[in-house]
Amino acid sequence: MDFQDFLQYVPNLIPVELPAELSHIKMAPKERIQALKNLDIDSKNPRVAAVMMLFYPKNGKTNLILIVRNAYNGVHSSQIAFPGGKYELTDRDYKETALRETSEEIGVIPEKIEIIKQFTPMYIPPSNFLVHPYLGIAKEELSFYPDVREVAAIIEFPLSEFLDDEIIMEATLSTSYGNDILVPAFNIQNHIVWGATAMILSELRDVLKFAFSEKSE
Repeated sequence: MDFQDFLQYVPNLIPVELPAELSHIKMAPKERIQALKNLDIDSKNPRVAAVMMLFYPKNGKTNLILIVRNAYNGVHSSQIAFPGGKYELTDRDYKETALRETSEEIGVIPEKIEIIKQFTPMYIPPSNFLVHPYLGIAKEELSFYPDVREVAAIIEFPLSEFLDDEIIMEATLSTSYGNDILVPAFNIQNHIVWGATAMILSELRDVLKFAFSEKSE
């Protein structure tokens, strides 16, 4: 989709009611669904983080970005994620966390990003994080400067690919719930995207598709 056409849809995104769990469950491993049933998140006293779902123009087309995290001794080692990270006490709110972490991780300064909408928070049991996703838009082409300490690679992909149902698949993976488990996933630029990132992406897809259908009527 041309970026200028995409911008025409942006006002339609703002009032869309978030589908939340209805979207998340589409890309949730069965084991995760069971683990989250009747879960009292507040009792877990989770750590808090925020991430940025960033759209921007590239060669006139609308693109979205993900990152590949570096390998480290932790549950999210080498996983695919959105730019983002842990809330700091110096952050005024979670939106500022998402902007600051995006700047630190991929070198896009906050002034270049317009926050459009907050999405449904996602609880991640293995790391006990509650993640707040934000949809942001940069209206100019971007250069990325990944922090080599945290980011192993950047994945850029067009909106048209993201909305294509052909990227939905199932993969057999080893997860925190067990080995060789069949999980729903997205195949994005030959990267298998699953877990919390896939669940957040699922809500984003549903909101985008609804907004696009509303404008076309």
